[in-house]
Amino acid sequence: MTTTATATAPPPTRTALSARRLVLYAFMAAASPLAIDLYLASFPAIEADLGASAAGVQLTLTAYVAGVAIGQPVWGPISDRFGRRTPLVVSTSLTLVASVVVVLAPTIEALVAARFAQALAASAGMVVVRAMVSDLAPGREGVRALALLMTVHAATPVAAPLLGGLLATVLPWRAVLGVFAGIVAVQLLAAVVLVRETLPPAARVARLSYVDLVRVMRRRPFLVHAATVGLSVGAVMCFVASSPFVYQEVLGLSPLVYGIAVAGNALGMVAAGLVSARLARVGVPPTRTMAAGLAGGLVAGLLMIAAALSPWPLLLVGPVVLQVFAANLVMSNAMGLAMQHARGLNGAGSAMLGFMMFSISAAVTPVSGLLSEDRPEVVMAAVMTAIVALAATVFALGVRSRR
Repeated sequence: MTTTATATAPPPTRTALSARRLVLYAFMAAASPLAIDLYLASFPAIEADLGASAAGVQLTLTAYVAGVAIGQPVWGPISDRFGRRTPLVVSTSLTLVASVVVVLAPTIEALVAARFAQALAASAGMVVVRAMVSDLAPGREGVRALALLMTVHAATPVAAPLLGGLLATVLPWRAVLGVFAGIVAVQLLAAVVLVRETLPPAARVARLSYVDLVRVMRRRPFLVHAATVGLSVGAVMCFVASSPFVYQEVLGLSPLVYGIAVAGNALGMVAAGLVSARLARVGVPPTRTMAAGLAGGLVAGLLMIAAALSPWPLLLVGPVVLQVFAANLVMSNAMGLAMQHARGLNGAGSAMLGFMMFSISAAVTPVSGLLSEDRPEVVMAAVMTAIVALAATVFALGVRSRR
């Protein structure tokens, strides 16, 4: 692809990524992960109100995850061609329109279609924000910033069921989805008023092309780190998909205690993100932090399996917290390293990174459901551990090949 003479943005100043700006970016990127799980507690109400089957309601979630996976490769090159701010404003506007249609959907078929369209639009937020961070903060500062963003991204789908459960106790399901539409409206206002362009015209590609998606995937270090991120996210999403049944039906936790347990996992992920950002700031190599996270995840996985097989499966809760903590040590650093290796193609790199994350999650989350008829707690622990083991293998082979 032909680019303009200057292929990268000018070096950022020390204040290019202030805490205020990072909080703004985190808020702009939070829509998709929040929309995935905010309405889970409302599934029975949707089923009853629309006369749908449980599988039909579940399809609304599948459609959303698929839409996010497909949408990110679409928006990435657009942001490389037209800048970051304009695609963000346009996509957020489309997300708001789709969110209103979701609230008003008269049938389950309309709801599934609206959720897919909503995801296609909302997926731009994560793509553009990751690219904006990489525009402003290359190197280790970018790893640190993306570590904090990844913490928000990873913790949101773990904490959202608690918020959704609280809303579902006082609001009908359409109102719960209306709350999300209200959040998107605030995002649109923030995009128009507060977000500034980070990719100057001189640094944009000369024409819109999706060839860059292939080009960035041919960069072996990018592919290794993107796959490691995707597998780590897949392990967490396996927990998100399995935990309502395992924690409530097998472990006997009440909905409130289940929500508290899930919130504890979210706090663990936040703590991991802060630790990861601190380690990056003091000069610890991101690959070393990733190696520690993968090793910790494997140990936690073995403890999970042992607890699930023991007469006291409630012991499973502790190792789960440890594993999601370790997972975010891996995700936050692998994302930063992947974006470093996408330098010059930040939009395309961010798009393919998001595609890897959500496509792998969409592939692995049904596995535990298909295998969990007898011992769902054992299946959840085994599948999560296997995914972490695969992530560790990919990472180790990638490091070995570079050496």
